[in-house]
Amino acid sequence: MSPAHEDDDSTCAISDDNNNTTNGVPALSPHHHQASATSLVPGTQTVFVRTFGCAHNVSDGEIMAGLLKEYGYNVTDAKPESADAWLINTCTVKGPSQASAGTWNTKAKNLNKPVVFAGCIPQGDPNAGELKGASLLGVAQLTRVVEVVEETMKGNTVRWLGRRVKDNKGEGKRGDLPPLKDMPRVRRNERVEILPLSTGCLGNCTYCKTKHARGALGSYPVETLTARTKAALEEGGVREVWLSSEDTGAYGRDIDATLAKLASEHLLPHFPKHGASMMRIGMTNPPFMLDSLREIADVLRHPACFKFLHIPVQAGSNDVLLRMNREYTVEEFERVVDTLQSYVPELEVSTDIIVGFPGETEEDFEATMRLVEKYRFAKCHISQFYPRPGTPAASMKNAVPGNVKKARTRRLTALVESFDPYTHLVGSKDVCIWITEKAADGSHLVGHTENYTQVLVTDDNGSGGSLLGCVARVDIVKSSRWSVHGVLRKVTHDAMGVPLLDNCQPSAAPAPAPAAHSDDDASANVLSSTATNNVSTPVPTPAPAAEGNVVASSTIQKIDHADVVLVLAALVLGIAAAVAWYYDL
Repeated sequence: MSPAHEDDDSTCAISDDNNNTTNGVPALSPHHHQASATSLVPGTQTVFVRTFGCAHNVSDGEIMAGLLKEYGYNVTDAKPESADAWLINTCTVKGPSQASAGTWNTKAKNLNKPVVFAGCIPQGDPNAGELKGASLLGVAQLTRVVEVVEETMKGNTVRWLGRRVKDNKGEGKRGDLPPLKDMPRVRRNERVEILPLSTGCLGNCTYCKTKHARGALGSYPVETLTARTKAALEEGGVREVWLSSEDTGAYGRDIDATLAKLASEHLLPHFPKHGASMMRIGMTNPPFMLDSLREIADVLRHPACFKFLHIPVQAGSNDVLLRMNREYTVEEFERVVDTLQSYVPELEVSTDIIVGFPGETEEDFEATMRLVEKYRFAKCHISQFYPRPGTPAASMKNAVPGNVKKARTRRLTALVESFDPYTHLVGSKDVCIWITEKAADGSHLVGHTENYTQVLVTDDNGSGGSLLGCVARVDIVKSSRWSVHGVLRKVTHDAMGVPLLDNCQPSAAPAPAPAAHSDDDASANVLSSTATNNVSTPVPTPAPAAEGNVVASSTIQKIDHADVVLVLAALVLGIAAAVAWYYDL
């Protein structure tokens, strides 16, 4: 087994096929998936790793994959049937996500694969039937993944589910926060660094199962997050750094820190001034932004920060929000969005809606429809309510019938899909994008604009990934419901972030004066929601280059002023020669 961890309050139970459990040294016995002695040598085995759920969960999966790879295992996210063992990192947000864990467990048994379940389901509901017979690893025990996988491959069932300690501070002393500093990582997308700011939250939503797994808020020290960000950016290939948490806006409330200060004073100063990389703020609930809207706006206006925020509203009815125990009103949500957009007009806001919460009346649902219509969210994640075992909402009366939930979901989905948020971008010239991945269609690459609009570009050179990781400028030529299509003008940074042209980022403009706001009437604070409505505005850019300097999408070319002078001079001489030739006739 790998070296023991000191000062760890976690608990571990290891059992064999006969349910013999021991502490410390496991009782080994023959097992239906006992591996051969040869294949137990680290480096000769392959572990299939699959992660479900939020960005924080993805980050946990990347760390566990990094630890396995560092120890000598081959790590893969493809062809599970060919792997020697499986590590499934689970999500407990909805019933279907928990049901999928059962599906994977059944597949593992049918294929005789040792399987370890990690993440929120084993931590929050370790006795769930979907996990029967499998090894379990809790969210606070990521660094034990090598040991758990080793023992599972030897034929033992392991349950390592230590609980977090709430009253101590300092990473490495709490026994609750998986270490970030110097942790190996296998990124799902090598161009995106996911930085978990904290674990747990301060809320007590009546429908949420994640709180059972992640617990109360535990924030990482500022120094740890700064060091991790700096290291990721120094690699050169990282184009985006995502700040992630169960509630990013609540960061630091347990350690006398704030999200705004962390970002503005400690993280953003390390981003390249020439625009090679960008920071994205993750999901943020309204209550923990109300007291710092101006400070958050200042962060969003920084040239190295995407003008994009995910602010879940969940319902447009205060009665429903009260039953959800969301700790804000519809008017306060509107105040957050309107105020931020008054400071940052190009800001795009996405949101989440839960349809069919217990007690939701037709009037409540119509209020949600009106709110969505008012803001015309370009991105709106809609889900039907699923009662999660052990949550207060699961035992609430006045459940909405399934057929009603489905009908309401279809209506809201049709409304959102009727929006056309990107048409106004068609014709935009010289728009800066950060290219980070291949599109699902296999023929395009995906980049994002300054306000995180998805741009599809074709690699006309036919080299597959040649533009991956590059920063480029494009002309927007077509829009669809969820993205726009761009034609490449020029590449400003190569795949390692080396600048090829001038700064790709526009300078931060002076903040406009916020619209007036009254606490008695949140709607008074408007950049009129029906006017701006979260619709992405074109990224401010310099005047487009002369037509002679536009680079076709199949060409990557560096252009400077000397080239322009030479081209113009040649053009003048050519015209003069043509005129002389004409009159000689």
